[in-house]
Order: sequence, then structure tokens, then C-alpha cells
Amino acid sequence: MLTHLNENGEAVMVDVGEKAVTARTAVAAATVRMQPETLVDLKKGDGLGAARIAGIMAGKKTSELIPLCHNIPIDSITVEFEQRDETRLRVIARAKCTYRTGIEMEALTAASVAALTIYDMCKAIDRGMVIEDVRLLEKHGGKSDYTYEG
Repeated sequence: MLTHLNENGEAVMVDVGEKAVTARTAVAAATVRMQPETLVDLKKGDGLGAARIAGIMAGKKTSELIPLCHNIPIDSITVEFEQRDETRLRVIARAKCTYRTGIEMEALTAASVAALTIYDMCKAIDRGMVIEDVRLLEKHGGKSDYTYEG
């Protein structure tokens, strides 16, 4: 059963009031595929710095973007970049909180918006960029842990 649907199938916000407060972490990633020259140009300036800040800011605003997401007290969000090859840049977002519900959506939002910011900064020279493989890599805390096995 989907937790955001009630017995009538209506969208609802999950009641987390009875859940235990625990430390929770999540790691999410997105990949931006681009022309090799675009990646070289991106790394010449502070484009990745702007994308990092955009990702962190977006993670903090997740509950304003995702309708049924809780506004949670975030302990930290980090955004890092890893060049996979000459055409692929991976965005990795890590988020932490101590609360009653997880922080996966904040990590996913941070990775997604950082990738979108890279697209925005580079679109003048490479409109064919592709944002792909947006996914949760791991989550810890609460009732269960998860690690992507791909």
C-alpha cells in the first residue's frame, strides 16, 4: 500500500507523529551527459560552485516543491561532483537529519537541481545535454536501510 494514499485512494500527508526521532541520512545522484568540450568549459570557471549552492538551496526547499513532503529540520546537505569520463559528470548529494521521517527526497531534490543548474549554465553551447540516472543510492535510519545494488 502506498503510504501517501488513504483507504479511499485519496492523497494524504503521512502522519509521522508517533515515529521515533532517529538520525537519518540519504545519498542521491544524478548524471549529466554532455559534449567533452562542454565539460572542459564548465570546469574552467565556478559553474560547479553555482550548481553546488543551487542543489543545497533546493534540498532545503523540498517541502515547498513536493506537495506531501514534510518540512524537516535538516542537519546538513552536501553536493559533490565526480567526473565519470570525458562526457559524464555525476552529481552526488548527501543529506542528514535527526527527525521522525527520512531525508531521501531532500537528497534527490538536491542532486536533481544541481544537475539542472549545470544544464542551465551550459545550454548556450550544448543543448543536447542529458540528465539521467537520478536515483537514491542509499538511506540509513528509521525502520530500514537501503543501498542501491546497481
